[in-house]
This record gives sequence, structure tokens and C-alpha cells, in this order.
Amino acid sequence: MTKITAAELAAETAEALPDRDTLAVVNWAGVAAFNSSTAANVAALWSAAASHATQTIAVIQ
Repeated sequence: MTKITAAELAAETAEALPDRDTLAVVNWAGVAAFNSSTAANVAALWSAAASHATQTIAVIQ
């Protein structure tokens, strides 16, 4: 992580975002998220279950 000085922090600027109505008309993004997981456990003594999970997020703008 990079540390910044107090002078650098004081020099930072910001501006307000447009109204929510404006953002809804001008910039629309479709977001889809998919989660899946599979696991297997064999019914035997000292068996262990392992799971592999995948997450996919797609943003269309």
C-alpha cells in the first residue's frame, strides 16, 4: 500500500455525481452473477468431501 502525505490528501478534489434520474437514462449497466458449486463424498470410513466453487460476474454497459 502506498502512503500519501497530508499535502497530497489536501490536494485531492471531488465532484458530485449527476442526479439518479440522469444516470438511469444516460448510463445503464446490466449485471448478471452466477454461482455454482459441486461436491462429492463417498460413503466410506475416513472419507472427505471436496468442493469446487466458481463465481462469474458479467457487466454489460
